[in-house]
Amino acid sequence: MRGVVPGKRLGRGPSRRRARRRVRATAGPTAIARGVEGLAALHALVADHLDEHAEPDQVVVGIETDRGPWVSALIAAGYTVYAINPRQVARYRERHGTAGAKSDPGDAHVLAELVRLDRAHHRPVAGDSALAEHVKVLTRTHQSLIWSRQRQTNALRSMLREFYPAALAAFGEDLASREAMAILALAPSPEGGRRLSLSKIAAALRRAGRQRGIEASAERIQAALRAPQLEAHPGVVSAYGAAVRSLVAVIDALVTQIEVLRAEVEAGFGRHPDAEIYLSQPGLGPILGARVLAEFGDDPTRYADAKGRKNYSGMAPITRASGTRRTVLARPARNRRLANALYWQAFAALSSSPGARAYYDAQRARGATHHQALRSLSNRLVGILHGCLRHHTGYDEAIAWHTDSSSQEAAA
Repeated sequence: MRGVVPGKRLGRGPSRRRARRRVRATAGPTAIARGVEGLAALHALVADHLDEHAEPDQVVVGIETDRGPWVSALIAAGYTVYAINPRQVARYRERHGTAGAKSDPGDAHVLAELVRLDRAHHRPVAGDSALAEHVKVLTRTHQSLIWSRQRQTNALRSMLREFYPAALAAFGEDLASREAMAILALAPSPEGGRRLSLSKIAAALRRAGRQRGIEASAERIQAALRAPQLEAHPGVVSAYGAAVRSLVAVIDALVTQIEVLRAEVEAGFGRHPDAEIYLSQPGLGPILGARVLAEFGDDPTRYADAKGRKNYSGMAPITRASGTRRTVLARPARNRRLANALYWQAFAALSSSPGARAYYDAQRARGATHHQALRSLSNRLVGILHGCLRHHTGYDEAIAWHTDSSSQEAAA
């Protein structure tokens, strides 16, 4: 455990300074085991250096993560926990020396000093509800599976390009679809694809869930699979076929589990008291809304104002100014999952909100690129969301964009 220091009960007067140094010196180099035993040892260590009438919230903990069983246990014990970004810790370490030395005891000392002296510039770990944490676990796993499916699909596409380009021509951008998986499971090699009959292709499409245009799709797929193509060396075709069969099985399993988790995400999100506010926002549906809720959290005291929420979202730009030079840039350090969800919200809002569309068009007219305009729109939408959550009210187009009904109709 790194960076544990007592709070305001210690730090005044010579005796308390000596006690603080003892706690910091003990908590830093001492290795505390993980699990229940380690947590009990930490509580005992803290108790040895606190007055018997002290409150748990007088213990200030600096740690480099904001999640996990240790963080939950520390918060449950009543300690004030500060999650410090490792990058900030690395910069703070340079204040103590420029040689580049690093050690666990040294890191513990840095964290202890940081939360003792500079905690006014940091925020304690937010106390999100159990339901918000429940949705966060589901949404992150759901998105991770989607990313894994994309990586496996890219690997499959690269492999098919090497020996089976006819399959790429048959399915195009729908390589991860159930229909493509069903056909490739039957014919993982060019020879197998050429032997597929229309009836087998049509039956595979039906098993994959297709209900319309089956015959036309079967004819198109058969024509693509039987088209002339460059052949790979006969000695490696069987190996490629086995690899394709394995990748198809992995992707098919990922597709199935993504749908299972999607239902879980929607069910968990639907139980949250703020779900209706999120769903009222333009561009947010059950999945994107759940992701935004999970990454922002639901602690009402976490963001002091709309600017704080915008900065955390990563959509607010940063300014670098030196002398006469001034540059406005996109924020590089941000929550990637939250930024992804907000970007797609802004894109979807273009077709559902006249105010959002007008704001985007105004940004483009000023010379912004498509991505810059979407980030600017997303930043504005985050501010609107903050106001709705603060006042416990749903989204209103006229209030959000300061327009009346006539101007909305004209924009539409």
